Amino acid sequence: MKLKRPTTRQLSIAGAGIALLAAIAFIAVRSGPLAATRVTVVRTADASLSPALFGTGTVEARRAWLIGPTAAGRVLRVMVDVGDSVKTGQLLAEMDPVDLQERMAALNATQARAASAITAAEAQVRDATARREIAVANERRYAELRQKDFISPVAAEAKKQELTSADAALSAAQASLAGARQELTRTKADAAALGQQRDNVRLLAPADGVVISRDAEAGSTVVAGQPVLKLADPASLWVKLRLDQGRSGGLAVGLPASIALRSRPARPLAGKVARVELQSDSVTEERIAQISFDAVPTGLSMGELAEVTVALPATASGPVLPNAAIQRQGSKLGVWQLEGGKPVFTPVRLGQSSLDGQVQIAEGLKAGDEVIVYSEKELTAGTRIKVVESLTGRQP
Repeated sequence: MKLKRPTTRQLSIAGAGIALLAAIAFIAVRSGPLAATRVTVVRTADASLSPALFGTGTVEARRAWLIGPTAAGRVLRVMVDVGDSVKTGQLLAEMDPVDLQERMAALNATQARAASAITAAEAQVRDATARREIAVANERRYAELRQKDFISPVAAEAKKQELTSADAALSAAQASLAGARQELTRTKADAAALGQQRDNVRLLAPADGVVISRDAEAGSTVVAGQPVLKLADPASLWVKLRLDQGRSGGLAVGLPASIALRSRPARPLAGKVARVELQSDSVTEERIAQISFDAVPTGLSMGELAEVTVALPATASGPVLPNAAIQRQGSKLGVWQLEGGKPVFTPVRLGQSSLDGQVQIAEGLKAGDEVIVYSEKELTAGTRIKVVESLTGRQP
């Protein structure tokens, strides 16, 4: 049987089909699912890091006072306002004394009466003492006369009885005098207590400072301990800093810090770690530290937010990589190391990290090793890769 030769049209269609298949295969190999994964690579460098801790905080006063009464009462008047500077001992506010003045007057009268009672008791003691002295002399004389039988026994016994009565009267007068003196002591103690209450209704400044809050006005009723005014020492302002517990390693008192206030972010201020709190926040998992200013700036307001960078001591020299190169496979941290043109997962142990994205490798790599930093999709062992300078933009 004689075979038919393909026509030109059939050959053209077949050629177009082959070209299409070749184009599909080329696209699949170059950019499709069969294409090699593009990656960027970096060599580990042996360098020293300058690690730092970063966190946010608020400006607070180290020394602040809540000024309020020690007993419930009504505010009579407030003499200062927010922003006023006050001196130690200055009268800031006064509570209504209610019947305090009348009670003081009553106690003063009681004291005067107690003093009069003491005077009367002292006179009674002197009178009883004189009567006893006469009774003693009479009893002695009658005893001598009885020994000579000049008087009857009944007369001698009568004088002895008079001496006993005089002794009893003197004891009673002395007891009355002691009672009057104790009453005067009691009234003086009551007067001192009322004087203390009178002083408590006068709210005085415990130290030099500035009024930062006025929480009650005249006529308001406040309970014991409720603040009427709040004072703060403007020279004691510092920043209460909160740091992630997982990144707070190395935090210590005395480390230098840079403080960028929200009101002046472009002009960071110098400071240092003044105190590291013993108790952390278990809810937010943050550690708390107090950062003092080397020089407290003027115009600083309490409650202002601040970004703080605490500089840690420089590390020893060692392999350094960008933090983006660190990957997690299961429960292991490691990097995709380039060996023979193929990615191999190498577990590593991390050291200190810096705020510019560099991390030191404490174990698992050495200087000069090639490590994959970025890849356009997830890598596995044996993945075909293509090293490029950047994953963005056109690639040759």
